[in-house]
Amino acid sequence: MIAPDIAPPRACPHCAAPLETDERFPTWCPACEWGLLPAPEAEAHRTPDDRAHAERGARREEARRRAVRVRVESLYEATADGSAPTRDRTWLAAAAIAGLVHLVTFGLLAGSVLLLCGGAWPMRILGAVGLVVTYGLRPRLGRVVRDETILRRCDAPALYALADRVSSAVGARPVDHIRVTDEFNASFGRYGLRRRSVLVLGLPLWVSLGPQERVALLGHEFGHDVNGDHRRGLWLHSAVTALVEWHHLTRPDGDGGSGAGFTIGTVNVLVGMVHGLVHRVVRALLVLLDRLTVRSGQGAEYRADALAAKVGSAAAVRGLLEVLLHPQSAETVLLRFRSMPRQGRGARSASRREDVDLWARITAQIADVPPLERERRLRLSAREFEAVDATHPPTHLRLRLLGTRPAGEPTVVLTDQEAAAIENELAPARARVVAALMAG
Repeated sequence: MIAPDIAPPRACPHCAAPLETDERFPTWCPACEWGLLPAPEAEAHRTPDDRAHAERGARREEARRRAVRVRVESLYEATADGSAPTRDRTWLAAAAIAGLVHLVTFGLLAGSVLLLCGGAWPMRILGAVGLVVTYGLRPRLGRVVRDETILRRCDAPALYALADRVSSAVGARPVDHIRVTDEFNASFGRYGLRRRSVLVLGLPLWVSLGPQERVALLGHEFGHDVNGDHRRGLWLHSAVTALVEWHHLTRPDGDGGSGAGFTIGTVNVLVGMVHGLVHRVVRALLVLLDRLTVRSGQGAEYRADALAAKVGSAAAVRGLLEVLLHPQSAETVLLRFRSMPRQGRGARSASRREDVDLWARITAQIADVPPLERERRLRLSAREFEAVDATHPPTHLRLRLLGTRPAGEPTVVLTDQEAAAIENELAPARARVVAALMAG
């Protein structure tokens, strides 16, 4: 266990309540929430114009936060009472915009082919250029990279058996590939024309979880395959990737034709203006698509949590979400591990010793987060509407919704024997991650 360096209590400067301090974490007061948020930037060296600009920015940010809070809380209430639809008018609007994007891409392709097949040679050159541009703007379906991070079924039968049980319990198809990485995260997606499924498991997160929390993690990720998350569908996702390519292609270079002659410079300026206009339109479409799909996406996260609670138990999902509040703890261990001096890197015994040491340290670091720091993270989620990332609902609302669900027995139980077999199968992946950290 990691021994915390806890100082004697002192008084809160705001309400005089006694404070518990731990040098590893920020000091704050649970009675009045002093210190919960970072201290505002000192204004001693700011000019009046700077202060006025900062105040206007703060007002705009506060208005944005209020609007987000209203949207997120309305979705939570609709989900809690079961009235949140999986499809609504915003989904139809997003699908229509995606159709327009695909229509533009197809129109560019068709026009380029027509120019290339007929007409004078300048038109053919223009058609060839159009084909090149169309190829660059094609929808990205992704592909499965079969490298050392992919675990084959023959190499990890126990892990794949658990994954198959969980996917069957939530109504999803068996996973095609499992990838193991060094990230404090997990994800699920489909790639390529054949839409092969890939489950990504980050080892730092995996080792921080208990057996049923690991089942809940798999249930949540496989839940994304059946929870009606339209953002992950081929129609919307491919449109967004095409817009991202448009955004990169039309980004102004900032040159503006400087150093060229009058005619060339004028043409460059005009082309730059057109690029800038298209760039702003594309950026606006990306923002609009995000606004139209965020409600559907966050609702899908709630449904994935419900599926995870079904297969792993509500208590396991709660434990999973609380662990996800502390990625910095695992990142601190990994950073320290990278910076440690190494000796005898080629010795197998040293590699095995370092392997056990790293994963034990990550597990201990997460387990040793004191209750006061866990409470601080939960209150930050409630105050700032913090989430795992921008696509997820705030963590405190996910935890609150779990508390409203009836408790039930998990449909998938990970036994000690199965857990031990999975750990043995993951040993080569753990050694690979350790070797990469020691090398870099």
